[in-house]
Amino acid sequence: MLGVVLGVFGVSAASIAAYNVWDATQTVAANAVVLDEGGVLPPSLGAIEGGVNILMAGTDSCEGDNAKLSSACQRGDTEGERNDVTMLVHISDEPRRVTVVSFPRDMLVPIPSCPTEDGSGSYSAMSSQMMNASYQYGGLACTVLTVESLIEDEIDFAAAIRWTGVINMSDAIGGVDVCVADDISDSHTGLSLTAGNHTLQGVQALQFLRIRHGIGDGSDLGRISNQQQFMSSMVRKLQSGAVLSNPATLLNLASTAINQVQQKQLVLSSGLTNPTLMVQIAMAVKDVPYEDIVFVQYPTRYSSGDGASRVMPVKDAAKVLFDALKANQPLTLTGDASQGYGVEVTGEAVKPEVAPTPAATAGETPATGETPATAETPVPEQRVELPSDIAGQTAAQTTCTQKEGR
Repeated sequence: MLGVVLGVFGVSAASIAAYNVWDATQTVAANAVVLDEGGVLPPSLGAIEGGVNILMAGTDSCEGDNAKLSSACQRGDTEGERNDVTMLVHISDEPRRVTVVSFPRDMLVPIPSCPTEDGSGSYSAMSSQMMNASYQYGGLACTVLTVESLIEDEIDFAAAIRWTGVINMSDAIGGVDVCVADDISDSHTGLSLTAGNHTLQGVQALQFLRIRHGIGDGSDLGRISNQQQFMSSMVRKLQSGAVLSNPATLLNLASTAINQVQQKQLVLSSGLTNPTLMVQIAMAVKDVPYEDIVFVQYPTRYSSGDGASRVMPVKDAAKVLFDALKANQPLTLTGDASQGYGVEVTGEAVKPEVAPTPAATAGETPATGETPATAETPVPEQRVELPSDIAGQTAAQTTCTQKEGR
């Protein structure tokens, strides 16, 4: 999502020739999913008290070229389209912070009654289903309703992307740097990497995001932390001059996003079809410090009461997280980087300093006899220590994928 909005923001701000924002808007709007009955856009991002919530889903469609990317699709083992990746992106009000919460696909949650895709009726509510069943039952709107029920808060915007969409968007960004502690050879995804640092894009990027059998404990929980490593690295690249100051990259990124909507590999909710709003989102997140961009896993525990190991939500720990987000309080991680031993923290990334603008430096030297003005020392905000049940990392932390079995 950050890539999409920064791409549109960069194109709009730079007024690059031969790119028509109005035409792009019509393309996106024609394929949008309406989350509310009136389709009314909320006020500007800065005016949304308490911040904004964006739901991101990655789905396992077997349609078209997606089928070639999955052995399960080729065997015919799949039924419907599921949200195998579900993330909530919370952007706070001032001071700006970004928190990305990943929901395990196998976590058992209630699924509320969801409208049918054609709007003619509704699906029945279910008391306990895996998270990734919500998209299968009612598409993006149903996944939104499911997460809203779980976090007891509203989601303002949503988007879903298929496998080929991920491939094309990673190509448009120019690849993402990742670290692998040991050699990886995974027959399930086809990913083979030697130990060390790699810049991944295209099919390799998708494989890296999907891999779980070759890392950590082999579970989806280990895969989530691997995805967080990828996203953290992507954020650092997007905020760097490699993307923001490169009009050609921004144009390619935005054009690719529009193309993915046309090809139905990227689905946006109706609110995200407003280019002005996309610019406002980009402006809100592009300067957030690395340490205030936090990636966490929704806390879970294993239960085997029915004879099978099930992933269950730990709601008490989750409440601490979501209460802090609603109160716009900064977060401190106390748990491990991964619930599934998928990654380990290896270092810290430092955000490049931005040179002061002429407006900021003009008049710094006071005239003779004048007393320099002194700024008041800001009162430090009280940080909320998250329970150790909540695993995660910040964009300031660099991590490396651990081999399965450690």
